[in-house]
Amino acid sequence: MPIENIPEIYFNDLKVNPDVFVYDFKMNNNVVKSKVNLSMHMFSFLQVGKKQVHFADTAVAVNKNQSLLLKKGNWLWTELLDTDATYYCKLLFFSENKLSEFYNKHVNNLNTNKNEVGYFVIENDSYIMSYLNSLNTINEAPAIFKNNLLSVKFEELLLYLINKYGSKFELFLHSLISKQISPFKKVIENNVYSNLKLEEIAFLCHMSLSTFKRHFVNEYNTSPGKWLQDKRLLKAKEILKEGQLKASDIYLDFGYNNLSNFSIAFRNKFGFNPSEIPS
Repeated sequence: MPIENIPEIYFNDLKVNPDVFVYDFKMNNNVVKSKVNLSMHMFSFLQVGKKQVHFADTAVAVNKNQSLLLKKGNWLWTELLDTDATYYCKLLFFSENKLSEFYNKHVNNLNTNKNEVGYFVIENDSYIMSYLNSLNTINEAPAIFKNNLLSVKFEELLLYLINKYGSKFELFLHSLISKQISPFKKVIENNVYSNLKLEEIAFLCHMSLSTFKRHFVNEYNTSPGKWLQDKRLLKAKEILKEGQLKASDIYLDFGYNNLSNFSIAFRNKFGFNPSEIPS
């Protein structure tokens, strides 16, 4: 699957590198786990559809009643249509320079949030809906005024969110400026029980698959495929032993495309079929 460089693919003029940029994204087909290299921080104001994103050691899903502020970096995006509808999302991108200007102007210095994640969930309200309408108006403005108007609207949005969410949002803004990088092991161990494939986890680590495998062996002294399979099968065994779920209910959650492959791997690991698990 090719990597999409966003927002660059939306620029009409590749020589232009705006500090604030708005784009209306629409589509008519579901997209599952597309690879995105996000070079600017981004607000994602979902209007129609559903969205799930994976970033390093975390994941989040939202619907049209919520919006997301996403940290730049490598993401896996899943975007789903509502029934017989066009997926529609308004995207607002901004540079670290623009954020630093705002932060220095309006925010007191704070300690870095030790539990920082790559996203912040925003509950849509009447202000957000009005704000999005105002962005539509700006898109119709002459180009000579558009950049200045977007700069003002960006500042307005952040001030509103600080007022709404307080220090929690201020700490998240600080994490966007921070140069800290999530440790390799943290990314791995927070995706142990996900259904992500090795290639997808490698992408979230900002590595090619071959580099990821070499780095993994250096850290864990075993291959990533065997390590992840063993961890996931042990977890699956725990769940099945509880008796509430069957193998057919959980095999997808542990990265298997079909029940047969899961059952074979399970039997090879433990010596009996999932349906024969002792109580």
